[in-house]
Amino acid sequence: MSTEQPENDPFRKPGHSEPPPSGSGSPYGSAPPPPPPGGDPYGGGPPPPGGGPYGGGPYDNPYGDRGGAADPLAGMPPLASRGKRLLARIIDALIIGIPVGIVMGLIQGGYDWNDTDDSAAQGGVYTLVYLIYEGIMLTRDGQTLGKKAMRIRVAMLSNGAVPQGSPGWVRAVVYQVPPLVPCIGFLFWLVNVLFCTWDKPYQQCVHDKAAKTVVVATP
Repeated sequence: MSTEQPENDPFRKPGHSEPPPSGSGSPYGSAPPPPPPGGDPYGGGPPPPGGGPYGGGPYDNPYGDRGGAADPLAGMPPLASRGKRLLARIIDALIIGIPVGIVMGLIQGGYDWNDTDDSAAQGGVYTLVYLIYEGIMLTRDGQTLGKKAMRIRVAMLSNGAVPQGSPGWVRAVVYQVPPLVPCIGFLFWLVNVLFCTWDKPYQQCVHDKAAKTVVVATP
């Protein structure tokens, strides 16, 4: 008696000699799709731009978030040290102050330090001469004699050029004129010259900000 079951028997089980179901050999059907591009097996795409897994941010730029704009100082000489800037100012003050003092003493027949009028007159002449001297020198080549001695110069923040025309004169006026105003003028001057000690990143004084300039080193 034959024990072979008919092919249409609903209770018939496939034997070991029968081929497996069609497909990739998986009992659950076709193989899973390959992972998407980017190397992430969990479905993520390529990492976001910025050089890291979390992308770039405003703190990647030491000058802050400028929307991708280039640093204005790129390609320019390094900023001048505050010490050299101070020494340059002292040299210029002596270059102007000594001749002015001598000439004013001769004109006035001797200088009386206790005479308020003499002090005001000499201060006014000193300021005027220094203003003209600095304005001419800065608009010509960005350097006074003191700055030349210290190998530093004034440059436009936007492109490093010499502050020709109004920028050079604005810088000189903002530095020289306020001290003529009693009390308040001296306070403004003091804040002005100290401003570069905490200003970041360009170490500008108030007169630099007014003229949009920086002070850089020279070879």
